[in-house]
Amino acid sequence: MRFLHTADWQLGMTRHFLSPEAQARFSDARLAAVRAIGDLAAEQHCEFVVVCGDVFDANQLHPQVVGRALEAMTSIPVPVYLLPGNHDTIDAGSVYRSAAFKHRCPDHVHVLADPGVHEIAPGIELVAAPLNVKHPLTDLPGDQCRALVPNPGVQRILVGHGAVDTLSPDPGNPATIRTGTLSDALADGRIHYVALGDRHSTTQVAGRAIWYSGAPEVTDFIETDPGNVLVVDLDRDLEARVTHHRVGTWSFIAAERHLNRAADVEEFDRWLHDLPNKDRTVLKLGLVGSISVADKARLDEITDTHSDVFAALNVSSRRSDLAVLPDDHDFTDLGLSGIVAAAAQELVGAAAGDPAAQDALSLLYRLARSAA
Repeated sequence: MRFLHTADWQLGMTRHFLSPEAQARFSDARLAAVRAIGDLAAEQHCEFVVVCGDVFDANQLHPQVVGRALEAMTSIPVPVYLLPGNHDTIDAGSVYRSAAFKHRCPDHVHVLADPGVHEIAPGIELVAAPLNVKHPLTDLPGDQCRALVPNPGVQRILVGHGAVDTLSPDPGNPATIRTGTLSDALADGRIHYVALGDRHSTTQVAGRAIWYSGAPEVTDFIETDPGNVLVVDLDRDLEARVTHHRVGTWSFIAAERHLNRAADVEEFDRWLHDLPNKDRTVLKLGLVGSISVADKARLDEITDTHSDVFAALNVSSRRSDLAVLPDDHDFTDLGLSGIVAAAAQELVGAAAGDPAAQDALSLLYRLARSAA
C-alpha cells in the first residue's frame, strides 16, 4: 500500500509582515501546494491522501477561502481524508460544518470527524484522533491506541495531531502525545504507521514509523524543514518506507549579519543579490556592529533597493544592535553650511545612543550627497 501523508495546510493563513500584494501571492502558493499534492499523488500512484490536522488556519473563514480550498482539492485524483486539528476543531462552529464547506465538498474528500477506526478499503483502516476542542485534556492518539487490538491482515494508520513528549516544550501537558504508547502499539501490531500533524518541520520521531510530514508551505521563521510531503509505503511485512517530496516554493529566512566596515556592507548587498526566488522569500534580519554615517547611508540604499523585489524584507529592531559612529570625514566633502551644517552637527552629537538620530543622520547624508 502506498499513500501520501501531509498536514498543516493552514489555508486562509495571513502574515502581518506581508503587503496585500505579497499576501495574495502567499495565499495562492498555499493553494498551489494542494494542487501539487494531487499531481504527486497521481505520479507516485498513491491510493489516498491523509491530511493530519489544521487543513484550515481557523474555523471562521470567508466562504471564498473555503470554496477555493475545496476547488483545489477537487484536482486531487484519489480519496482525501481530512483530520480536524487545533486550528480547525470539529466543534459546533467548525468550518467542516459550515454551509460553504458542505455545499462544495467533493465526493472524494472525507472529514475524519469521528474518533476511532475507519475502514477506507478492504484491509486498510485509518484510526482517527480528531480534535473537538483547541486544547484537549488527554492524549487523543494514545487513547485510540489503547482501545485497539491487533487485527491480522489489516494495515492500520493512526492519524493524529499534536506535540509528542520528546519534542514538546511542555511534556507535562496532559494532551501531549506519549511516544511510548505509540511505540508499543507499533511493536505489537495494533498500528503500522503514525501520521502526525502540528509540527511544521518534517520530522521522524524516536526512529520509528512515527512521522510529522511538516507543512507543505512554510508558515514561520522557526521551521527547519518545511515545504515537504511524505509518500509512505507499507510493504507485505508491514514495514513503513518513507520518502520526502518537496512541494513548497516559499522561504522564510531569519539571519544575523555583522557589519563593521564598508566591505561588510557591500558583502551584505551581494548576499541579498544572490538569494534566489526573491518574490517568494521573506527576510527577517538582525544587523549587528558599528559603521560610519557613509556606510549607514549605503546600507539604507541597499535595503531600499532590495525591498522592492523581496516578498518582504524587515530589519528587526529586537534582533539588531547596529551603532552608527560618525566619522570626521563623513561630511567633509559635502560642502554643508548654515542650518544644514548645524543640523548635521546636532545629529552627530545625538547619534551614539539614538537610533532615530542615526537614521536621520543617514538620510541627511544621502540628501546632501545627492545635492552635491
